[in-house]
Amino acid sequence: MRTLALIALVALAACKEEEAKAPPAPVELTEAALSYFCQMNVAEHGGPKGQIHLDGYPAPIFFAQVRDLVTYLKSPERDAEITAVYVSDMGAAVSWAEPGPMNWTPANTALFVVGAGVAGGMGAPELVPFADQTAAEAFVARYGGRILSLDAIPEAEVLGPVDLNQTLQNPV
Repeated sequence: MRTLALIALVALAACKEEEAKAPPAPVELTEAALSYFCQMNVAEHGGPKGQIHLDGYPAPIFFAQVRDLVTYLKSPERDAEITAVYVSDMGAAVSWAEPGPMNWTPANTALFVVGAGVAGGMGAPELVPFADQTAAEAFVARYGGRILSLDAIPEAEVLGPVDLNQTLQNPV
């Protein structure tokens, strides 16, 4: 009987530990959200957005452009341990101008269209995230680019210089 109680106690402790490690849920994008790098209002800019949750911080840091979020992830200097990363699912977006306040998808499972020549919220070339392969493929058929996972995005796509003379599209 004692052994059974001990096993139950260990199992309960393991469940509580797993529960504590669950990533935080995404937070609704509101008019008050400011972009981490430029401190501009995120909602005032079109295109996909991102949010990163940091250990010990009560609210996520937001990004007006997914390119900026990936730059932060690939940068060696960070404020704290990352506990969750979410990006706009542009397959669920109303439009490019209205990516949606709650259509977040985990960045580690998202598919990113890279090299499509589309402008993000801050005017730089954008990485366009999708939760669904079919939606990503439809975007590529219309705007070009290639589909990559978060880990496969080359540093040069986010850390390299931006050609200010290139013509970028604003998707419909």
